[in-house]
Amino acid sequence: MTWTDTIILSIVEGVTEFLPISSTGHMILTDAIMNHGKTFTEEEREFTRLFEVCIQLGAIMSVVVLYWKKFLDVKRMDFYLKLIVAVFPALVFGKLFSDKIDELLESPTTVAVALLVGGIILLFVDKLFGKSDVDHEQNMSYKKSFMVGLWQVVAMIPGTSRSAATIIGGMQQGLTRRFAAEFSFFLAVPTMMAATGYKLLKAVKEHPEMLQDKNNLAMLGVGNVIAFVVALVAIKTFIVFLQKNSLKAFGVYRIVAALAIFAMMYAGLID
Repeated sequence: MTWTDTIILSIVEGVTEFLPISSTGHMILTDAIMNHGKTFTEEEREFTRLFEVCIQLGAIMSVVVLYWKKFLDVKRMDFYLKLIVAVFPALVFGKLFSDKIDELLESPTTVAVALLVGGIILLFVDKLFGKSDVDHEQNMSYKKSFMVGLWQVVAMIPGTSRSAATIIGGMQQGLTRRFAAEFSFFLAVPTMMAATGYKLLKAVKEHPEMLQDKNNLAMLGVGNVIAFVVALVAIKTFIVFLQKNSLKAFGVYRIVAALAIFAMMYAGLID
C-alpha cells in the first residue's frame, strides 16, 4: 500500500461505513480500481485486508463520541444488554464462516450482486415496513434486538452493507427509520470491535512481521484518524437526511453502482 491508497481508502471507509451502501464493497472496489494490473506479494495483500478491517475501528469511534451519553452511562445496563443480544449472532456466524467470508472479500461479482439486490430492497423498504412505533431503545424488546442481530449476519456477504441490513431489519421489527439507523450505529461498535480484534490477533499469530513494520503501523494510525473524522460528518449528515427523506436514493445509488461494476468487469477494468 502507498500513502495515497491509505488516504483514499480511509476516506471511503469514513463516508460509507454508516450509509446503507456497503463500506467493505466500496473499499474492495476502490482498491481494485487503484491497483488494477499491479502485482503484489502475499504479505502486501494481507496487510491491505488487515488495513481495510482495522480502520473501521476509527469510524466506529465516531459513534461513541457522538452518542457518548449513551455509551458512558453505566446506569443504562439495559442498553448494553440489548447490544450484547444483538451482536451475538454475528459473533457466532463470523467465527464459523470466517474463512468463507475472507474468500468472498476477493469477489467483485459478489459485491455487485449484493449491491444490486440490496438496492432493489431499499426502493421498497418504506412501503414494506412503513408502520413503525419504536423510536427509543427503552421501547425495544430483547427479542427485537436479537432479530436485528440476525439481519446483521446477512451483511457478512460483501456488498450487502451492515448498515443497510440492520436498518432494514430494524424497520421490519417496527423501529422508526431514524431509530433503526441509530441502533445500527450503536450495534456497529461491539460488532466492529470484535471483528477488528479478531483480525489483529490473527495477524499477530500468522503475520507478526506486518505489525512490526513502522510504516504499516503509521498507515494504520493515520487511516483510523481520517476514518474517524470523515465518519463524524457522515453520521450527522445521514441522520439529518433521514428526517426528511426515505431510503430510495440509496437504493438507486446501489443499483447504479452495481451496474457500473458489472460494466467495469466486462471492460476488464476490474479483475
